[in-house]
Amino acid sequence: MNHTLSILLQNEAGALVRVAGLFAARGYNIDTLTVAATHDPAVSRLTLSLQCDDAGVAQLLQQTRKLVDVLQVAHPATALAA
Repeated sequence: MNHTLSILLQNEAGALVRVAGLFAARGYNIDTLTVAATHDPAVSRLTLSLQCDDAGVAQLLQQTRKLVDVLQVAHPATALAA
């Protein structure tokens, strides 16, 4: 199943590598990846999509939230279903 995640993270060197490294370490391939500035120059928005089951995305959400540079993680499909 295709999942899209939206991640707000500190605009710091290495932040993107830590997020991508987490996904790679868990064996997930990122299908699309977009990074853009926000209204706050210290914060970037990372939007990515990947193929995984619901249990896998739930685990990735929890682990991504624990990364030091990550401020917020959203899974828009979950918000729409609630």
